[in-house]
Amino acid sequence: MDKLDPKTDGSSMDIVKDNIEQLKAIFPDVCCEDKVDFTALKQLLGDNVETREERYIFNWHGKSNARRIAQTQSTGTLRPCKEESKNWDSTQNLFIEGDNLNTYLEYTGQKDAEGRKFSSNSDSTGRYHTNWLNMMYPRLKLARNLLKDDGVIFISIDDNEQANLKKLCDEMFGEENFVGNIIWKNVTDNNPTNIATEHESIVVFAKNKDSLENTWKSKVSKIKDILVELGNQLTSDIKDKSELQVTYSKWFRENKNQLSSLDRYKYIDNDGVYTGSQSVHNPGKEGYRYDILHPSTNLPCKQPLMGYRFPEETIQKLLQEGKILFGEDHNKIIELKVYAKDYVEKLSSVIELDGRLGAYDLKHLFPEVRKLFTNPKPVSLLSKYISFSSGNDALILDFFSGSSTSAHSVMDLNAQDNGSRKYIMVQLPETCDEKTDAFKAGYNTIADIGKERIRRAGEKILSANQDKDGIESLDIGFKVFKLDSSNIKAWDIDEDNIQQSLLDAIDNIKPEREPEDVLYEVLLKYGLDLTLPIEERCIAGKTLYSIGFGALVVCLDDNITLEVIEGIGQLKEELDPEVMKVVFLDNGFADPVVKTNALQILKRYTIDDVKSI
Repeated sequence: MDKLDPKTDGSSMDIVKDNIEQLKAIFPDVCCEDKVDFTALKQLLGDNVETREERYIFNWHGKSNARRIAQTQSTGTLRPCKEESKNWDSTQNLFIEGDNLNTYLEYTGQKDAEGRKFSSNSDSTGRYHTNWLNMMYPRLKLARNLLKDDGVIFISIDDNEQANLKKLCDEMFGEENFVGNIIWKNVTDNNPTNIATEHESIVVFAKNKDSLENTWKSKVSKIKDILVELGNQLTSDIKDKSELQVTYSKWFRENKNQLSSLDRYKYIDNDGVYTGSQSVHNPGKEGYRYDILHPSTNLPCKQPLMGYRFPEETIQKLLQEGKILFGEDHNKIIELKVYAKDYVEKLSSVIELDGRLGAYDLKHLFPEVRKLFTNPKPVSLLSKYISFSSGNDALILDFFSGSSTSAHSVMDLNAQDNGSRKYIMVQLPETCDEKTDAFKAGYNTIADIGKERIRRAGEKILSANQDKDGIESLDIGFKVFKLDSSNIKAWDIDEDNIQQSLLDAIDNIKPEREPEDVLYEVLLKYGLDLTLPIEERCIAGKTLYSIGFGALVVCLDDNITLEVIEGIGQLKEELDPEVMKVVFLDNGFADPVVKTNALQILKRYTIDDVKSI
């Protein structure tokens, strides 16, 4: 029976090995016994090999070490923390407390004397630029590895490191995968400076830009929802067309300043609120030419400068459907009737949104705390990014989750469009300064703030949408996991006391660890989702964990008998997974004979992947 080795199976994905496999797939003749023949590779690449000493390169002190750290496999684990979680048995969301680059942060001086980490840089000296780059490099490397081909990353940054971030991302993702730079105008700066700084930058890169949709559009808009709901209400209550328009026009004039990009939707009919769109114009080149007669003057309407975008038969169909708007006479170009319910928004490179809204979002959730968190992002800002750049079943990962605005935004979006987005929040347990309002309110770490925010935001969103169809399926829970060392003892012989070392090795699970700690480490080592359903079974008095409907079965009890082994085989027949993997404690069998026979019995049930820890 093979063992799960904490030094091999117990580590994360080997990025170097994975890269070699990809290189082997492209250039099979340059790889020999998992080694790369760079001489042969250079010959294949010909003139495309860079050999000049003076060339464009982005470099800094410590880059080589940062690259090495980024390729280092993690040997830690994530321990479940049910008492701090919400809806543990049903949620698909994760909150991970810790950072497997923590040791590296300490080594490079990126944590202050109290252990706090910096994720932004307000110092302009070269040393801090270097520290910041060394901190970001391994995280961006990891982020790129985690992204799907159509995945994107949004990175908020101020002017101190914006230039360095762009160069770093160009190197990490490739210049060709630069999606754009969004300017978020978030403040009004009245300080006496040469140029008032009133914005932050959001740098956007893709894993593979060619895999993205050509145009990002979003159907999610709270203002749109208001207009649609108002239209439904008015058309239900008012049947006279003139009275309907007069009533809506009065409301429109009173609320126009709050309608943002929908401030042109000033008309209403029996089908709802609408506006006129110039999308009948042909953009850029000569289009279709034909006459459309005005219904009142019976004269041809003025044509767009470059003609019509659609052929005549399409316009005739739209006329029959009542979707063409005419001006007072034929001197006005026709417009296409577009209803608010069909509104889609494009993502602009400039967003004006008051930065104080993030603090207001928190204040609504924590009215008892004067200032809970410094400069939280507004929920509406992150909701905008997420709705434009991903589908409604996307997985959102935030490496610097802070007050968990991202999680709040995901739940809010799911409530709006009945989406099934999931999130993973990652946050160091940074201590809150004892002088802060957060600490005085009982929040010892930033992670504590984030977890409580998710709890409160979820309940608030449920309450606000209680009458909405399907709201009961909204996932407002999260599983908390905390980074720790492996639950499995590494083999470490004490040459002065070999006998004691051998005795310690008999029980190789650390004494303070619980069975569920070990269970989730096994899931990690097999690369399984931590949110997979886990069913607890009892067979012959022993506890078995069935993960993913029998894809993996784990038994961590002692004194395993052949009756238990037969029970596992019968469990496979019952659940009928395509493949079942089984894991035992290495010293968990009643005797060596049972351990030997277990393999043969399980093979009889076509269970071939059996390991011990």
